[in-house]
Amino acid sequence: MENDFADQVGMFSDSFPSSPSLSISRSISNVPPAHFLLKIETFSSLVENNVENCESLEFDAGGYKWKLVVYPNGNKNKNVKDHISLYLAMVDTSSLGLGWEVYVIFRLFVLDQNKDEFLILQDAMGKERRFHVLKLEWGFDQFIPLEEFNDASNGYLVGDTCVFGAEVLVKERNKCKGECLFLAKLTSASNYKHVWKIENFSKLEAKLYESEVFVAGNQKWKIKLYPKGQGVGRGSHISVYLALADLSTITRDSKIYVHFTLRIRDQVLSKHNEKKASTWLSTSSEDWGWSTFVELSYFNKAENGFLMNDVCIVEAEQEHGSGPQLKIRIGQDFLNSVT
Repeated sequence: MENDFADQVGMFSDSFPSSPSLSISRSISNVPPAHFLLKIETFSSLVENNVENCESLEFDAGGYKWKLVVYPNGNKNKNVKDHISLYLAMVDTSSLGLGWEVYVIFRLFVLDQNKDEFLILQDAMGKERRFHVLKLEWGFDQFIPLEEFNDASNGYLVGDTCVFGAEVLVKERNKCKGECLFLAKLTSASNYKHVWKIENFSKLEAKLYESEVFVAGNQKWKIKLYPKGQGVGRGSHISVYLALADLSTITRDSKIYVHFTLRIRDQVLSKHNEKKASTWLSTSSEDWGWSTFVELSYFNKAENGFLMNDVCIVEAEQEHGSGPQLKIRIGQDFLNSVT
């Protein structure tokens, strides 16, 4: 039955007239749909009770799950009047992962019970429709005029009963790279400033020092400081970085976006030396900062107030009033699957 549908896909657009405005092909067949029939009894009760739409049970076709959606008074969201709207909807897509795309040719049916034959609507010229996470439903806003449907002599509504149907031909599922972007907006109460007081600064001999771990935006952080610089700042600058402290909480395909300020406090005049950044951090790029944060010669001058009683104060702060303070993005590559 499904093979017959595939063989006939091109035939219908050639054999029957199409609507020039909607590019819809209409045809008549005495063969029932291959995949699904929906029988609605007491159809008038849907209209009388202002039921917006009626959804069928799920059915399988082409390796995916579908349902029919009937709008007995027309789809008001599309400003449809005086027509029945009928759609094919894809369901149970959670297992498909991100970025999926399924290309489909489908036909929707209504039974003429007087002649025992079906009126069939499909996109003209066998046009494929692309189903994806943002478009799970395709069909016909003006499937059939209500006046024509309600006239018992036409056979579509007999004894307050009607029958709709569907055939679905899945062409392919594309290779696609997808990602889901999630913004975790933090309130001002969630903003955080961590103060790191470093004593006996002039006696620091190690290449790298790290602050205690602190929590901000539901993540653990630390400040990394190179007292004699590193990279291009080695020997001439102090280097300072903000770093993720616990990479086990971040998946391989996750990234964290953070707005932050790093500063070394001027303990005399409050003319602090600070730098701001907005950047993505991940398991493969766990820190961000400046190798030339401040020149050692400038830092060591007593009048600049950065080193008082051999104490240096370093701060890391999330900025206030800058919208989302923390964003988590999950990206993933997807394999090609052809049905």
